[in-house]
Amino acid sequence: MSVEGTWNLSVSTPIGTVKAVVALRERDAVLTGVAHGAGEEVPLHDFALDGDRLTWKQSVTKPVRLNLAFDVTVDGDTLRGTSRAGRLPSSKVTGERRTAPGDRA
Repeated sequence: MSVEGTWNLSVSTPIGTVKAVVALRERDAVLTGVAHGAGEEVPLHDFALDGDRLTWKQSVTKPVRLNLAFDVTVDGDTLRGTSRAGRLPSSKVTGERRTAPGDRA
């Protein structure tokens, strides 16, 4: 299963919904990615893809400095799961693939 492409994410946090765009690419069986949101671009790291379950980590500085861990299930062009920042309660994550590899966006 490929998770490559550009994904529109929505994260429902206690302070409101945060929108982000995540670009995932696979090169030589290694997944890389970057997230755009809240006026910053941050690299994604510690990817793991097990069947339809995808996990990764990222750090953000806006609106506050947080280390986030994502755990989502990918179903075709949609994903659902959670994002967690340290000991804070997990936040619901939903997303849909905007473009797949080879698409012209």
